[in-house]
Amino acid sequence: MVAAGADLADEIGFAALTMGGLAERLGVRTPSLYKHVAGQEDLNRRIAALALDEARHTIGAAIQGRAGRDALRAAARALRDFVLTHPGRYAATIGLDLSSPDDPVALAAARSLEPFSAVLRGYDIAPGDATHALRALRSIFHGFATIEAGGGFQWGTSTDESFDWLVDLVDLGLRARPTQQSEPPSPAPTAHRGAPS
Repeated sequence: MVAAGADLADEIGFAALTMGGLAERLGVRTPSLYKHVAGQEDLNRRIAALALDEARHTIGAAIQGRAGRDALRAAARALRDFVLTHPGRYAATIGLDLSSPDDPVALAAARSLEPFSAVLRGYDIAPGDATHALRALRSIFHGFATIEAGGGFQWGTSTDESFDWLVDLVDLGLRARPTQQSEPPSPAPTAHRGAPS
């Protein structure tokens, strides 16, 4: 039933998904759905968890046997393709209130980052910068894909070319980032009493 709801969200848009609409799609009466989900919010959260797990598997499969820029490109393309193919279910993952670390959606969200963490292991990222790098990748590629899925790129330039340009930019940035925080400069020597300043 959750998968059917996710499919319907992809067709009509997540915002338009209702229990009544799903019941009609399944050929049952709406009260029958409450044997499986507690209500609309529960359905939405289950779709979000499903989408996060599906995206993780898709991206994980894409990066198998790859490293560095090749893995980065494969992961970014897999996420973009997933969002464009499944815009409704992916929209369910955005803006959810995660009540606790044990929340099933929170757990799915954490798992969904595993492929990008694997990609980052192909770069020389300082341990203290790992979270920053992961947030950057998620923000950049999620942002591009969701803007594209929403029809936000109206100029004639190819979005594929723009996406490749973005991947190159991120790759260069990850490789150029220093692996260690630069040490603070040593204090200037203290002048001896009576020495000229």
